[in-house]
Amino acid sequence: MYDTIVQINNSTIQHGSQNKRIYLMHLATEDMPQILDVIHNMADKNFYTKIFAKVPEAFIPTFLENGYVMEAHVPFYFNATENCIFMAKYLDASRSISTTSELNKKVLESAIAKGTSMALETKVVLKKDFLFRKANTNDVFAMANLYSKVFDSYPFPIFEPEYIKQTMENNVIYFGIWKGNDLIALSSCEISLEDKNVEMTDFAVDPIYRGHKLALFLLTEMEKEMKKQEIKTAYTIARAVSYGMNATFAKCGYVFSGTLINNTQIGGKIEDMNVWFKSLQQ
Repeated sequence: MYDTIVQINNSTIQHGSQNKRIYLMHLATEDMPQILDVIHNMADKNFYTKIFAKVPEAFIPTFLENGYVMEAHVPFYFNATENCIFMAKYLDASRSISTTSELNKKVLESAIAKGTSMALETKVVLKKDFLFRKANTNDVFAMANLYSKVFDSYPFPIFEPEYIKQTMENNVIYFGIWKGNDLIALSSCEISLEDKNVEMTDFAVDPIYRGHKLALFLLTEMEKEMKKQEIKTAYTIARAVSYGMNATFAKCGYVFSGTLINNTQIGGKIEDMNVWFKSLQQ
């Protein structure tokens, strides 16, 4: 059962037993500070072990006073004017302890090294029998199949064609690479038109076709499209143990800003996630 997205007054949260957390996805300023008690009580009632929140910088003191810690940040997240702080409150101390900290460190060091040495080598040319294009509603079954093939679990229901179709109607653009009739790589841009930011996410490459730098190609094409749409800031929340995805963002000039501990149900378990960001205003 996937976690549920609901409104609390004018704010948006995701919560449920899959991630065992509350995710404050959008905080409406007029809901402060009352919403902090609301979500804390909800977490207690449902035995969740973490509250994860995207917080405008101005509210940091209030969240800190209520037991939150800062885990990462994205500068100029809100309409290229205000920073966003990714904050966490742990309701079970064991959840605040990473079980993959040593591997996380190795992955990050490797990514940063590759980013430093290869930042200018991001141009990828697809093989002649590969086709790149934006995905559309006719592709949703193939898309769901590829996501099911790549991930054992995911924080949102991307294994369901109808869900993918719904997201396409709500400012999400999917990009794909095909070989013949076979969809072999996917990614998406989750766009906030209000705040002029985009999450670069939902990357999946068929295991058979890994090694062709398809994720790197997709990311560069996604950036081109977002610049056309005058999006100001890009960011991602990537699996901390993934050598490939962290290296991809480092190579494209993204900056690492922190790790979200035991944050997301993905790949069959709850994992640490790394936050990377980049200004698209150059």
